[in-house]
Amino acid sequence: MSEAVIDRENGAVAAKGRSLAGRAANAVVSRLVILVPYLWLLIFFLAPFVIVFKISLSQTAIAMPPYDPVLSLADGVSGLLEQLRQLSIDNYVWLTEDALYFNAYVSSVVIAATSTFLTLLVGYPIAYGMARAPASLRPTLLMLVILPFWTSFLIRVYAWIGILKPEGLLNQFLMALNIIDSPLIILNTHTAIFIGIVYSYLPFMILPLYSSLEKMDYSLIEAAKDLGCTPNGAFWKITFPLSLPGVIAGCMLVFIPAVGEFVIPDLLGGSQTLMIGKTLWNEFFANRDWPVSSAVAVILLLILIVPIMIFQNAQARAQEQER
Repeated sequence: MSEAVIDRENGAVAAKGRSLAGRAANAVVSRLVILVPYLWLLIFFLAPFVIVFKISLSQTAIAMPPYDPVLSLADGVSGLLEQLRQLSIDNYVWLTEDALYFNAYVSSVVIAATSTFLTLLVGYPIAYGMARAPASLRPTLLMLVILPFWTSFLIRVYAWIGILKPEGLLNQFLMALNIIDSPLIILNTHTAIFIGIVYSYLPFMILPLYSSLEKMDYSLIEAAKDLGCTPNGAFWKITFPLSLPGVIAGCMLVFIPAVGEFVIPDLLGGSQTLMIGKTLWNEFFANRDWPVSSAVAVILLLILIVPIMIFQNAQARAQEQER
């Protein structure tokens, strides 16, 4: 065998070795990239959830921390096992026996769902108008949507008190125009809560809607009109179905935090408003009943996560069937 042939074979072997080494390195990098978000979820979601779940199985105690048992390895493994045996589901049983918590969950879900629907009604036309605006104007419109975040959330909610109270700006304006004769009672009602949630979470609805609508091929609308479809028919048959990913994302971004909202119901809804966020605050800081409040938080998390997981599984099955 000639030296040239030997050199070519050696070069091919070396190239193959470098290729295998490169693939191995890429595989390691890919795994590391995937590992980072999993570690993030493990540290900042799963670990706190396990701690809260453990507290929910404990009993209230006049101590610091205000629950018992506090798991510790000071007494060894046998002592830790004895402490684990003291955990019970009494707090969850208590939640089923007291109608206050059930009513708080139902009220929170109803208020959050209504607010999400209203936010969608307000946000969809805005996002559609932004998507159809000239390309040079869209960055300015996006900045205007994000602009409220430059101000503190708490200050913005407090501002609505000055607007909605009986002697506030809204009533003064309506009375100056002779639209009403006496001030409207809006503050400390569910209407004020809906206004506060819609205003506060509107950008979370607009941004995913705009992302979906901006990428849509509007030549489909023109084709539908050429085939005799009315503007309303083209919207419901083409535009809205194509924007459904943005609608779903926006609704989730609004509904999930709205269910556990505390500041807006407390400031705008008054003391009579029953929502699970206020109930959690009262249990933690007023009653100092950490085990019961932890059980409330665990159930709230399950109420939010289980439907999302079911929806994601349904979406995954639908995509597999399409393939």
